[in-house]
Amino acid sequence: MTQHKPIKKAVFPVAGLGTRFLPATKAIPKELLPVVDRPLIQYAVDEAREAGIEQIIFVTGRGKTAIVEHFDVAFELETTMSERGKDMSVLDPTRATPGDIITVRQQVPMGLGHAIWCARAIVGDEPFAILLPDELMIANKGGTGCMKQMVEAYNEVGGNLISVLEVPQEEVSSYGVIAPGETKSDTLTEVTGLVEKPPVAEAPSNKIISGRYILQPEVMRTLEGQEKGAGGEIQLTDAMAKMIGNQPFHAVTFEGNRYDCGSKTGFVEATLALALEREDMGAEVRQIAERLLAR
Repeated sequence: MTQHKPIKKAVFPVAGLGTRFLPATKAIPKELLPVVDRPLIQYAVDEAREAGIEQIIFVTGRGKTAIVEHFDVAFELETTMSERGKDMSVLDPTRATPGDIITVRQQVPMGLGHAIWCARAIVGDEPFAILLPDELMIANKGGTGCMKQMVEAYNEVGGNLISVLEVPQEEVSSYGVIAPGETKSDTLTEVTGLVEKPPVAEAPSNKIISGRYILQPEVMRTLEGQEKGAGGEIQLTDAMAKMIGNQPFHAVTFEGNRYDCGSKTGFVEATLALALEREDMGAEVRQIAERLLAR
């Protein structure tokens, strides 16, 4: 098997304003909104760590410093609770090794492609992952996370990979869509083209890009001179499309569940779904839901 350069860096674009969740996000970054008792960003970082990612790169904006604080030591809290004999192991995933978390600023909101480009100096000449925290990807029970599935596929085929999901055809105009090529396995498909938010009649498939990527560093050079695309923003999808044909490009169909936590209904769905799966509260939450539905 060909050895491919390992994926050790991941970029998290977290500069968005979260306007769809106002007033909750007036002072709190949307990435810190909790799904049950873990903030969205924690789910994404845990997923990256499971996949062997060592360096976390946050592309932030003004007012987002609390995201970094979340992964720092909470000295007063931890000292006080430890003195009271409280077990604080629940905070273990929130502690980062010094130097493993790096932040850069996206000073102007110019789209996802621009946000990724802002991390170019840290990415350097390494292949890297991208995780969008709004897309909450939950593995099937006993399964592995989305990024780990992608890293395993990358170790097999190399090049560039994106995670995809199938949606009803009438919904494709809200997403980036792939043109599928050769099917390599049940979960791995060659990508022959990408289009951002196409009209329904012009969409090449109903397979949408779902917020997880593994890209080669050449995408940064492509983004360097990228013109604005859909929505007047610099689109990552447009830059990736230019790389097809020059490097291997595949889509991984995620074996698990995806929740669109960029929308209020998706956020509520995620909270309810994960709460129902919890051993410590699932039965009680189910009773509450049934009682509310019976009204």
